[in-house]
Amino acid sequence: MTEKLSDTGRKTMLPPLLAAGWTLDDARDAISKTYKFDSFVSAFGWMTQVAIWAEKWNHHPEWNNVYNSVTVTLTTHDVEGLSSLDAKLARKMDQLAG
Repeated sequence: MTEKLSDTGRKTMLPPLLAAGWTLDDARDAISKTYKFDSFVSAFGWMTQVAIWAEKWNHHPEWNNVYNSVTVTLTTHDVEGLSSLDAKLARKMDQLAG
């Protein structure tokens, strides 16, 4: 079962994500980031890659795509806040974005 991030988890997992351009939404206990790509096809290809990992991990992002831009919000609805799954998927998204 997934659990909400502890204070220790937040102190270790969030700073590297924030340094990589993610922002914290305290009101929702979520993290967000906007990715920019060269084209719509590049953005959609990245989303497809992320979708495969999200399905594998059963953890799905909230996202919005407009042409070459994808805005992502991650939170774990089951625990009403951030979990290690959010940090794991954020790291994978960054890795896939290059």
